[in-house]
Amino acid sequence: MDPDLVLRSTRVITPDGPRAASVAVSTAEGRILAVLPYDTGVPPGARLEDLGDDVLLPGLVDTHVHVNDPGRTDWEGFATATRAAAAGGVTTLVDMPLNSIPPTTDVEALEVKRAVARATAHIDVGFWGGAIPGNTADLRPLHDAGVLGFKCFLLHSGVDEFPHLDPAGLGAALGEIAGFGGLLIVHAEDPQLIESAPPPSGPRYADFLASRPRAAENRAIEGLVDLARELDARVHILHLSSAESLPRIAAARREGVRITVETCPHFLTLTAEEVPDGATEFKCCPPIREAANQDALWQGMADGTIDCVVSDHSPCTADLKTDDFGQAWGGISSLQLGLPAIWTAARRRGHTLADVVRWMSTAPAALVGLRQKGAIEAGRDADFAVLAPEETFTVDPASLHHRNQVTAYAGKTLHGVVRSTWLRGHKIADHGAPTGPLPTGRLLERQPRV
Repeated sequence: MDPDLVLRSTRVITPDGPRAASVAVSTAEGRILAVLPYDTGVPPGARLEDLGDDVLLPGLVDTHVHVNDPGRTDWEGFATATRAAAAGGVTTLVDMPLNSIPPTTDVEALEVKRAVARATAHIDVGFWGGAIPGNTADLRPLHDAGVLGFKCFLLHSGVDEFPHLDPAGLGAALGEIAGFGGLLIVHAEDPQLIESAPPPSGPRYADFLASRPRAAENRAIEGLVDLARELDARVHILHLSSAESLPRIAAARREGVRITVETCPHFLTLTAEEVPDGATEFKCCPPIREAANQDALWQGMADGTIDCVVSDHSPCTADLKTDDFGQAWGGISSLQLGLPAIWTAARRRGHTLADVVRWMSTAPAALVGLRQKGAIEAGRDADFAVLAPEETFTVDPASLHHRNQVTAYAGKTLHGVVRSTWLRGHKIADHGAPTGPLPTGRLLERQPRV
């Protein structure tokens, strides 16, 4: 099929690095046909979108988003979450199996969630299933129905309808998932160490930080490494906060253990030292830690131990963010701000936009097997973010599109303005505002591994 759209930029981030290029797209097929030299002539009948010196990136793939829909749509919803994602350069998200009601722990619940998303999603959406006590028999049917993997907790999840797995339950679930080649993603904190830590109460962030010690993450990850080795299973560590676990993860990989790890923008850009007392918009579990720990996380990014950066967008209504760190909901809303937040910190540390693309698009797409996403090359979906990397803006919560405009980034000045976002060759956001009222996203299913 001949191209009907050409996006031209002096800076296109390709798998071979940045270069001036013209990207030929078939909007009918929604895919990239070719990445051509910059001055290639525009085919007859094709429209040229000349981006000048703005950078053309592959659309971001965020594999850790709590949409909460249905059941807690007043916290977030597919309509609002995907509009925020589009405004921030995200073209694909994968929805967590909680905090929706029902949680995605069987095929019937998955179909309920798909019906809601199908009518309202502005970007492409995939789904995680949940592994909870008593649903081992539901895991393979969920896998066959197309979920991209399975989420579990090792301690209380924060909502009663999604209980955590004890050691026996974890072993049973991972054994079942390994049997059909699936992926288990884990909130890794040891419950005994959390229970023995001083409970959080009141407005002091230092007290909350003490209630979620690094040792709890470290011990949980050690156990997961051992279990993944024993069962030859694929395990992914969610939202890594403790950099002390990185040597253990790196050593396990060298031994051939199939373990991957993500971290989040808030761990890489915010520090415990800057969190004001009572500012529970900064509360998340595991917590934002000290600057020295953040430096070590960035080293894990640089040496490849950390695979990807995803948002863990976990919003709630504003009233649940009380000034008591023991009572407030734990979650940071950053879906729209992840790209500029990471770029702001990455450029200061000497990293490039090619690094950011690897962490926030290519690696997350590979993690969940979405081979059509994550890169600007022929045959991939024509999903793009257009970024002005040298421009800055100050975060105004009123400009955010997620449902409850609470953010730990309020008032921060960030580098990187998202000019536009494109899904399968169609512009879905322009200068921070979604274009058109109609949803354009598709629902994604697991692809067979090759």
